[in-house]
Amino acid sequence: LYLAAAGVGELVLVDFDEVDLSNLQRQIAHDTASIGTLKVVSAAARIAAINPDVSLRLVPEKLQPEQMADLLATVDCVCDCSDNFPLRFALNAACARAQKPLVSGAAIRMEGQVTVFDTRRAESPCYRCLYHEAGEDALRCSETGVLSPLVGMIGSLQAAEVIKVLVGFGVPLIGRLALFDLKRAEFRTIRFSRDPDCPVCQTRPALPA
Repeated sequence: LYLAAAGVGELVLVDFDEVDLSNLQRQIAHDTASIGTLKVVSAAARIAAINPDVSLRLVPEKLQPEQMADLLATVDCVCDCSDNFPLRFALNAACARAQKPLVSGAAIRMEGQVTVFDTRRAESPCYRCLYHEAGEDALRCSETGVLSPLVGMIGSLQAAEVIKVLVGFGVPLIGRLALFDLKRAEFRTIRFSRDPDCPVCQTRPALPA
C-alpha cells in the first residue's frame, strides 16, 4: 500500500491464497467483505483506491521455482512477504540468478526483521548466507501468532527499502539485518557477510568487470 501511495508505477502481486477471517488481524489490505476472495484481487482493489494510476499485474498462483525466472525478468525489485522457508529459499535462488534485488521481511510473535539482498553487488550476501537451512520447527505467524502492529511496521520498513533500491538513494540494508523487538521497543542491527560455502552464491552469474 505504501509503494502505491509513493507512486511506484507498476506492482506485481503474487499469492495463490484466498482471504480468510484469521488474516484480517494483520493483513489490512483486506476487510470482512473480502473473505473468500483471492488475496491478489482484494489487495488490487485497495491499491487502486489509493492510487488508480498504478499498473497492477496479478498472479494468483503458487509460484514454482521454474516459473520465477520469467516473472523476475519483468521486474526491478522483489519484496518477499512470505511466511515459509521453502518459498524464501527458492525466491532467493531465483533472484540471485537473475541479479534482482530482494527485500526480505519477517514478523513473528513480537519480533520482526528486515534486510536487503542485492547480488548485483559483489559484496552482497544472499538469504542462504544468512540462513543455511530451515529447521523442521520453523515458525509461521499463521500458527504461532503475531502482534498486528508489528506486521505493519515491518511492511513499512520493507517499502522504504524497496524505494531506496529503486531510486538509488540512501544506504540499503545490504549485509545488515535490522531486528525489532516490539516487546521492549528496541531496534538493533547486526552485520553479516557472504558465506564462501553458500551453494547459491557459488552459482551466481559473474559481475561485469
